[in-house]
Amino acid sequence: MKKFVLIISFILFISHLSAQIYDPVTWDFSYEKRGDNQYELIFTATIDKGSHIYSMDIPSGGPIPTSFRYDSISGYKLDGKTYEVTKPLEVFDDAFGFKIKTFSNTAEFRQKISAVSSSFTVIGSVNFMACNNATCSPPKDVEFAIKIGDKTENKVIKNILNTGAGSKPVKPDRGLLKFFLISLLAGFAGVLTPCVFPMIPMTVAFFSQGTAERGKAVFKAIIFGISIVLIYSSLGIVVSLTSAGAGFANTLSTHWIPNTIFFLLFVIFAISFFGAFEILLPNSWVTGADTRVDKGGILAAFFMGLTTVIVSFSCTGPIIGALLVEAASGDVLRPTLGMIGFGIAFALPFTIFALFPSIMSRIPKSGGWLNSIKVVLGFIMLAFSMKFLMTIDSVYSLGILSRSLFISIWIVIFFLLGLYLLGKIKFSHDSDIPHIGVFRLFLVIIVFTFVVYLIPGLFGAPLNGLSSFLPPQSNSDFNLPKMIMENRSLTAPDMQTNQSNTICSEPKYNDIFQMPVGLNGYFDYKQGLACAKEQNKPVLIDFKGHACANCKRMDAKVWSDPEIFNRLRNNFVIIELYVDDRTQLPENEWIVSAIDGKQKKTIGKLYEDLEISKYKTNALPLYVITDSEGNALNTPMPTNLNIEEYKKWLDEGLSNFNSQKSH
Repeated sequence: MKKFVLIISFILFISHLSAQIYDPVTWDFSYEKRGDNQYELIFTATIDKGSHIYSMDIPSGGPIPTSFRYDSISGYKLDGKTYEVTKPLEVFDDAFGFKIKTFSNTAEFRQKISAVSSSFTVIGSVNFMACNNATCSPPKDVEFAIKIGDKTENKVIKNILNTGAGSKPVKPDRGLLKFFLISLLAGFAGVLTPCVFPMIPMTVAFFSQGTAERGKAVFKAIIFGISIVLIYSSLGIVVSLTSAGAGFANTLSTHWIPNTIFFLLFVIFAISFFGAFEILLPNSWVTGADTRVDKGGILAAFFMGLTTVIVSFSCTGPIIGALLVEAASGDVLRPTLGMIGFGIAFALPFTIFALFPSIMSRIPKSGGWLNSIKVVLGFIMLAFSMKFLMTIDSVYSLGILSRSLFISIWIVIFFLLGLYLLGKIKFSHDSDIPHIGVFRLFLVIIVFTFVVYLIPGLFGAPLNGLSSFLPPQSNSDFNLPKMIMENRSLTAPDMQTNQSNTICSEPKYNDIFQMPVGLNGYFDYKQGLACAKEQNKPVLIDFKGHACANCKRMDAKVWSDPEIFNRLRNNFVIIELYVDDRTQLPENEWIVSAIDGKQKKTIGKLYEDLEISKYKTNALPLYVITDSEGNALNTPMPTNLNIEEYKKWLDEGLSNFNSQKSH
């Protein structure tokens, strides 16, 4: 009976322990034969509801990307790189300050290989990090061994494939709809340019002349509109086809060469719209298309559309170029979708006026306002060109284009745009503005309001509405909220208390890690406990990670609160333990884990083992208040953005420490 009770107790203990370990991902490893000596390795992650893992394509400074390692390659060779089959969902992460690609529910990755022997085993591991809205796991390595060439093994693999792993429907990319709407707006903007708008009456005249039958005129007008959409769509298809393939979009998004080219293109487009020169297609193209228009018939409607596209290129070219540059940096469908949207919006006014010529009398006449639209677009393109410089600076950690400098350039650009709309700045093709119309006045108000909105960003304001366009807040030259927090003036009692809060010794690893919001503390568990014993204070242990989004949110939104900050600074010895750090420990500091029996050789593995063995969880972040012996004084706290609850938790831990001390 005693043995039975012991067994049940052990099972319950293990169940409790495993329930606390955040491990929401299971992996299946298999393969498919694709031809003679050609195979594809298949890696399928099944992810618990509410959790996610990160894409292989994560910008520098972000969370841990999913990655694959192949050990002792023998009997086969890798063909290309591992690629993502499942489409990731891209969302803005306010903790990191940029968009991040994630997978939920399921994710499938593949690697093509060529066999050089009849049977072999692919050995390697997948490294990944899982998170939900409250918790992250430390980076984890899962080892795999895929045996290829054994018939019995093939049956098992076939069963795995038939389970449908990796075949769940992929969430639609919400960015495509947004990009399509932007493309529509760009198409309408293209119509309202001095190269295009005056062509509307000529086009209407073409469909109206010599047409006794209304039905034929309507049919030709519809063919004309469809032709324009097809011409622009064809351009998008060409870009989509040339940008297809694993890694192409990532290269365009992150490599310095394409980003430099795109920056220069946007600047050239802007200068063109300012009137310095025009971007023209060869005149022979116009003549050739126009000649075929004269022959009449249905084909004439098509060539009329082609002529319209070619003639308008000097104004629409920069807009199309900007759309295609942005599209090619994302999903391969975007160029085609963008050009379809642009073509529909561009062709619609021509087609409507051709179908209903009587409406022509109601449209405004050509004038200087058309050139103003070009110039406004030029300012917008100039501002948007900074996005590509920002990418180069952040990916390669150059530290040249700070957040403050970026915002300063935008303030100048949009301030000049406001002056232009007021008529204080004129370009070579502009007409005199004797007075400002109501519509232009509202545009001026919008532009200057935007400039005023940008100004606090120079002093550290988050500017949440523009976060995806700006460098991260940590890259700010002058962060006023942080400076106030770090240099808050102290009252006399605070000053006296703060004297006892000085650290006992130089923190170990302070050349690697940095305490948040200007606090003092330690990064070594034993050193922190020793200081707590010396100062007779409780300890606040912060288990965290470099790539933990929730850790960054807690630092920014909770620890920066004035009352929380004062409690942390005055009442606790803080120990920050990074469980995902890969810094190698000296050999005399290696340990053998009592949990899995493996040797822990890095800072991260050491403190991950400590968190699991002592507090039965691997959740990040995890906050634990202890005495100088490492004994918990109250229930550990996971992510909690409620300031009042976190404050009460700190006070409870301090009160329990004082009660323990008095006894």
